[in-house]
Amino acid sequence: MPSPRSRSARQAAAFKAHFEWLDGLLANGLLVMVGATGGAINTGIGVFEAPDEQAAREIVAQDPAAGGGYARGELRPFELGLLRGRAD
Repeated sequence: MPSPRSRSARQAAAFKAHFEWLDGLLANGLLVMVGATGGAINTGIGVFEAPDEQAAREIVAQDPAAGGGYARGELRPFELGLLRGRAD
């Protein structure tokens, strides 16, 4: 992901729409968490709930930043291993 200083107006608009899209997912109860890693390559990680893989793919396909070619959306299944406060 380019740094904010190197973004064009189109990139800035795509990432603004990206965060608005994420905010909508959060408001609708689909998004569990989202954030970015640091380092030389910034990678955004989002965890959301979907009833099945097709629904998850449809959600990911709506990402404005990925749709604009400014980021790459990649869907990966996730199985929780450990969670603080969870006994089982």
